Amino acid sequence: MLEIKNVYKTFNAGTVNQKVALNGLDLTLEDGDFVTVIGGNGAGKSTMLNAIAGVWPIDMGKILIDGKDITRLSEHQRAKYIGRVFQDPMMGTAATMGIDENLALARRRGQPRTLRQGISAKEREGYRELVKTLDLGLEDRMTSKVGLLSGGQRQAITLLMATLQQPRLLLLDEHTAALDPKTAAKVLTLSDKIVHDNHLTTLMITHNMKDAIKYGNRLIMMYEGRVIYDVRGEEKAALHVSDLLARFEQVSDGDFANDRMLLS
Repeated sequence: MLEIKNVYKTFNAGTVNQKVALNGLDLTLEDGDFVTVIGGNGAGKSTMLNAIAGVWPIDMGKILIDGKDITRLSEHQRAKYIGRVFQDPMMGTAATMGIDENLALARRRGQPRTLRQGISAKEREGYRELVKTLDLGLEDRMTSKVGLLSGGQRQAITLLMATLQQPRLLLLDEHTAALDPKTAAKVLTLSDKIVHDNHLTTLMITHNMKDAIKYGNRLIMMYEGRVIYDVRGEEKAALHVSDLLARFEQVSDGDFANDRMLLS
């Protein structure tokens, strides 16, 4: 479903600040894969998601979705294939617009602009039923400005917006990192339900190794811009945090004491 073939990306090439972010990255996802991604700071996790989304061009390699080469497509051209939820709860929504208006924007994504009335009564009721599935009580606040919601509520709405049109690929970029533990757990549970109910192929970056083991059918570890560990199924389910730490210590020559992975 997703193919990343021999992808390279270097920032500030030829300067003292040169950083090789992706170093011959290869990764293939099957339809319906829910892949959690872990790795130290600078491992290339977010760079990989940004490369897939078209935030910046890659230096070499190919990226394909459903066999279609999207390597040279712009970010907005790829939007019809990809849904994304960011770490910052303030991103991905229009803060000054209501919940119903944000969902309507997401529903109309990629469609021609017209002068027709904004949201019909039938459409509004559909959004209300959709929001009701979140079990956050927001179905009675559909006209509330999204900017007034809590971080967890906002991420939940962003999840609905990102998956409303059934994207071929869902990117979750540390989307619970800015939330308190209780709220993060609720948003993760919600994410898991949406992914499975809609059979969405998903990449989820996390620094929390327990979450990486608990969620998804597959786990990959990145280091220095490439995948150095790929495990799935029963083998993944049997993992412990100590196994991942041992693996990371092995590839990083033990120099990982200050890594954020240890803070999870």
